[in-house]
Amino acid sequence: MNYTMNLGAWNSVFAVPCSVVDQHIKLAGSIQIKVLLWMLRHAGEPFEANDTAKALGIDRADVDDAMLYWQQAGLVTVQEGEITPSTAAVQKTEAVSAPAPQVQPAQPEPAPVAQPVPAVHKILSRPQKADNAFVAKRMGESTEIACLMQEAEQILGRLISNGDSATLLMIHDDFGLPADVIIMLLQYVVSIGKANTRYIEKVAMNWADEEIFTHEKAEEKLRRLAENSNSWRMVEQAVGIPHRAPTSKEEAFAAMWVAQWNFNAALIHEAYERNVDATGKFSPSYMHKILERWHKDGISTLVQAQKEKEERASARKGDKPSKATTYDIIEYERSGVFDNFDRK
Repeated sequence: MNYTMNLGAWNSVFAVPCSVVDQHIKLAGSIQIKVLLWMLRHAGEPFEANDTAKALGIDRADVDDAMLYWQQAGLVTVQEGEITPSTAAVQKTEAVSAPAPQVQPAQPEPAPVAQPVPAVHKILSRPQKADNAFVAKRMGESTEIACLMQEAEQILGRLISNGDSATLLMIHDDFGLPADVIIMLLQYVVSIGKANTRYIEKVAMNWADEEIFTHEKAEEKLRRLAENSNSWRMVEQAVGIPHRAPTSKEEAFAAMWVAQWNFNAALIHEAYERNVDATGKFSPSYMHKILERWHKDGISTLVQAQKEKEERASARKGDKPSKATTYDIIEYERSGVFDNFDRK
């Protein structure tokens, strides 16, 4: 997302709000302070989070976390990529900078009529992350939380930011994942090269939805993930496509072909060849129908698959007419009847 900080007449002055020093100098981490100072220095200029990350030598995720911190602190507001001082911050700044008013004799005013204030209910899509003070308080109260933060730094190979620690605390307290499961999760994301805060939170939400709250369930989850990864890698090599992350449907197909039906690379390649001959493109759904038929017919070797192909070719030529054969299976597959399956 592109950001533009619009401070109006302040664009020509590199100003820092007093509240940054008065309220946040102890609570905010070095990354949060650096990000804010960099943005204030470049007020009025369009920039991206990647620009900030590159200039400060930090990760893009750390920039996003810092932005979230200053929004939660009530210092700035972000709307459609534009960063502006929040209303409360502007009012406080004006109150500090405005000259003291002259004292005027008090004039009696009619008592205001109290008006009922409607209750405001804000529905959050996810729990609110804790601020730095609360994280520090929890670490002081719980040895488990303190050890989790230390272990996270060892696994991630870096000092965790305030945003990282707030995310880990949210995963523990709000998502319900115990510390040992969180450690296993961190080891997993590091192993696949996706150890950024947003991805950690996403995986944690999925695990919580699947009720992976024990060491045993986490081990089983990691076993399935590794199995799915190996299955997809075999399919990639068998069909000759560049390495990439599979879609959810492709991952499910690969796991079924390799892990459940025990097809080897040669049979998967044969199914791919027939798929391309019939459709002109890689269609996992079309391949699935071929492999599903082979699984039901007990075809487990390339020789059996070739024999089945010859028998079907003979049947199409009419060498062995049969009243039971009333349609052409190959033509049926080629017709595109499985296209809807691709879109599930």
